[in-house]
Amino acid sequence: MGTISLTRPYTRMTLPGVYRPQEDTRLLLRALYREGVGAGTELLDLGSGSGALAVGAARRGARVTAVDICWQAVLTTRVNAWLARQRLTVCRSDLTAAVRGRSFDVLVSNPPYVPAPGTRMPRGPARAWDAGRNGRLLVDRICDVAPRALRPGGVLLMVHSGLCGTEDTLERLTSAGLRASVSDRAVIPFGPVMRSRRAWLRWQGLLDEVQDTEELVIIRAENS
Repeated sequence: MGTISLTRPYTRMTLPGVYRPQEDTRLLLRALYREGVGAGTELLDLGSGSGALAVGAARRGARVTAVDICWQAVLTTRVNAWLARQRLTVCRSDLTAAVRGRSFDVLVSNPPYVPAPGTRMPRGPARAWDAGRNGRLLVDRICDVAPRALRPGGVLLMVHSGLCGTEDTLERLTSAGLRASVSDRAVIPFGPVMRSRRAWLRWQGLLDEVQDTEELVIIRAENS
């Protein structure tokens, strides 16, 4: 655990409604670099957002496909790739729908994972962070598609909050046949979204009375 120290992610612009790179992005980028991503690596960025992870991998020589269901995110990723002079394949897609039948050496994802009140699907900017009452709206789906999208020996790297169930993620990936573990942890202060729903999170039993930080985890899962 501890503070996160890493060069600013490779993004120059972010359209309204697109998640701006923050501590979770930096933590995941550090884990990605540790995997030795480079020339010959085929990588899929699930939910590319600003493109920080995709561009960072491309700078290391990886062949990158980036997908996002939000058209603003797709455009932001394309522009940031162009500004960084990196070639990516970027498309609008619901997770792996646009690359069905393909497999990759690395899957990387910083999905929405913040628990949110209500039962309706998130809309507008909140779609970049809200993920249902347990925070697992996208996390569970990524766990389910990862085994089919990974080559033998391929690796999934995903970041999420400990509030949405670290053990649940590990169990789901293990049940799917992957070797899963937590490779990194960091504790960060609440940001604006978490502060705004602190009372609701306490009512849900996800926080204690004095908690004002959350733990971020990197889930690493390898396909045998």
